[in-house]
Amino acid sequence: MPRRAESKYRAVTAFQRKLNAVMRRLPLQTLLETTGRTSGLPRRTPVGGRRVGDSFWLVSEFGERSQYVRNIKADPRVRVRLRGRWHTGTAHLLPDDDTAARLRALPRLNSAAVRVIGVGQLTVRVDLDG
Repeated sequence: MPRRAESKYRAVTAFQRKLNAVMRRLPLQTLLETTGRTSGLPRRTPVGGRRVGDSFWLVSEFGERSQYVRNIKADPRVRVRLRGRWHTGTAHLLPDDDTAARLRALPRLNSAAVRVIGVGQLTVRVDLDG
């Protein structure tokens, strides 16, 4: 990763750590819960995305460097909290998906932030169970 991108990644992740601690507590914030690949503990990350039928779509701003993406690679079973209700599902990483097109179909504010701060975006689809 080029030096500038690395600096951006470090600055953004430091800020997000603090912001996410607050966002996780908001009752209607969409959360993605993965299982920590080392600890085995539940890890909850505020995300922006959209449910389409029985799938939930999101774009990771740092692709495979995102901790939740690394957790998904180790164990794709996840939960998503949508409008205060938890749904179980299986996450799929889609490296061949057009993230720019995908972001146009997702909520505007989050998509704008992902475009501005992201480096190496990656689409994630969660197939929700029944």
